[in-house]
Amino acid sequence: MAKKVSVTPLHDRVIVKPAPAEEKTAGGIIIPDTAKEKPQRGTVVAAGPGKKDEPVTVKVGDTVLYGKYAGTEISIEGEDLLIMRESDILAIV
Repeated sequence: MAKKVSVTPLHDRVIVKPAPAEEKTAGGIIIPDTAKEKPQRGTVVAAGPGKKDEPVTVKVGDTVLYGKYAGTEISIEGEDLLIMRESDILAIV
């Protein structure tokens, strides 16, 4: 489980900790840094209260799938995170 962050997102924003990028393929080939794909899976570490008539459906600790270029990369307390709208999240795993 991800540790609690000291930042609370506003409205329908969600802070996600991306999963680490794959280091090896299924066949055992090591992937160099230049060829690694951006992760599309992560864990929710903070969620805002939602919009006036639409509460946020994800909660802290959920593992989610999101678009490859979704969100904005931020660094909080030395940890690389993504902040995005809840609508950028495609599914809860």
